[in-house]
Amino acid sequence: MFIRNRYLPPLAAVASISVLAGCGVFSSDASGDEKPVVVGTTSAPATLDPAASWDNSWELFRNVYQTLLNYSPGASEPEPDAAENCAFTDSSSTVYSCTLREGLKFSNGDRLDAKAVKHSFDRIRSINVNGGPAGLLATLDRVQAKGDREVVFHLSQPDATFPLVLTTPAMSIVNPDEYPADELRKDGRISGSGPYGLSSYEEGKKAELVRNGNYKGIADRKNNAVTIRYFQQSDEMVKALKDKQISVIYRGLGASDTVDIEVNQKAEGLQLVANPTTEISYLVFNPSDPWAAKPAVRKAVAQVIDRPALAHNIYKDTVEPLYSMIPRGLVGHTNGFLDDFGTPSVTKAKSILTEAGITDRVPLTLWYTSDRYGSTTKPAFEELKRQLEASELFTVTLKSRPWKTYVEGYQKGEYPVFGRGWFPDFNDADNFIAPFVGQQNALGTPYDSPEITGKLLPQSRAESDRAAVADQIVAAQRILVEDARLVPLWQGKQYVAANEEIAGLEKVIDPATMMVMWELSWKTAW
Repeated sequence: MFIRNRYLPPLAAVASISVLAGCGVFSSDASGDEKPVVVGTTSAPATLDPAASWDNSWELFRNVYQTLLNYSPGASEPEPDAAENCAFTDSSSTVYSCTLREGLKFSNGDRLDAKAVKHSFDRIRSINVNGGPAGLLATLDRVQAKGDREVVFHLSQPDATFPLVLTTPAMSIVNPDEYPADELRKDGRISGSGPYGLSSYEEGKKAELVRNGNYKGIADRKNNAVTIRYFQQSDEMVKALKDKQISVIYRGLGASDTVDIEVNQKAEGLQLVANPTTEISYLVFNPSDPWAAKPAVRKAVAQVIDRPALAHNIYKDTVEPLYSMIPRGLVGHTNGFLDDFGTPSVTKAKSILTEAGITDRVPLTLWYTSDRYGSTTKPAFEELKRQLEASELFTVTLKSRPWKTYVEGYQKGEYPVFGRGWFPDFNDADNFIAPFVGQQNALGTPYDSPEITGKLLPQSRAESDRAAVADQIVAAQRILVEDARLVPLWQGKQYVAANEEIAGLEKVIDPATMMVMWELSWKTAW
């Protein structure tokens, strides 16, 4: 998730577009009168082109595009999807080869071959969108298409995490005839080979998915069609669920709504499933801002923030305090911020600032997105403002934007301090460090750390046994704590709410916390 052309692609210029590519492209194995499952979310895509996206757009991509590797429900290790088989073919983890399934096609019937795969990867690096996914391919040297079905990835250095990168929706395979090699697709359409085709799309409102009859892969589709409705407010989405206008809620449930549904689910004919995830929330300090650039300011903020109060008072204990960028459950997790800063202390924070010659109140502007992470985000940042100003060490201004323009803002370096959530690209500690450091990173704020990027991460990636990389991960976390450029806040769970007639909720969230829509189904008893 790294510097690029400073823009995101426009979505469809019209309110609604039809993206069906012809008769017979989409099919159904069940009765034609089965109604689609309607899913509500606050996570609308910012783009429809995988080459531009390192954000929540992936949640749509997972269902309409296809990757070489993917995860079966409940699995922790990737397996071939568009590929028939994949493996490192050398002893140093620098040459990775995949053989495609026979007879692959895009949803419009065009052939999907090794050249299409090479084209898909080459254009990511060629277009190099600011904040886009090119940074995930930092170790990729070149892609080779051998015949129709074999693709060989030559890496510049050993990288045992490369197969995990291939599972990310950023690595979706696209049609060379419809996705230019040197620019983003601009017509607001999608041509993929995933389980579903995108039959229609209204930007910020809804996406209608229907079964792709050309699909060959690991998804066992339990339904014929899914409609995704995009909401800006959590309360509106919950009302729609209770009014049976939608059947499932994924992403964006407010803390109070989550508690309410949990308590009243039986009486209201609802169900709530909590999926343990490695989702985290954190603050980013922009070094181009004169105040955020000062280590003493960052450390004083880290010293004042009361994470348990934030988790309990605002999030109603639906999240847990986090003291490291590496969440609990992953190799190398530490409590570095707790070890260094201990419990919140105004006295210690004041001492940090005074020793740096800062005696006046520090003015800080904190930015958050108004419509990405649910209705709890605003009160959470109001609580952060309250905590910081109560110390009498800071004067805080809060500002917000909708996600699409929010992304554009932080990619341009406009925000002194801003909030981000992180849903992992893949479940490895590497993915909670690498995306945030280096000149090209997912945050649009260059973070030069040669010890991490030049030594610790390469050492870690050379180790195929991912349980054996704790030393490098712990050392990298120590640097992150000492710099305090990134300040972790909490680790959450992914809650899915649904009407009681929906099945499949236990398997619907994949290891990267994205919803695989094909697991949703109508209970036969209803």
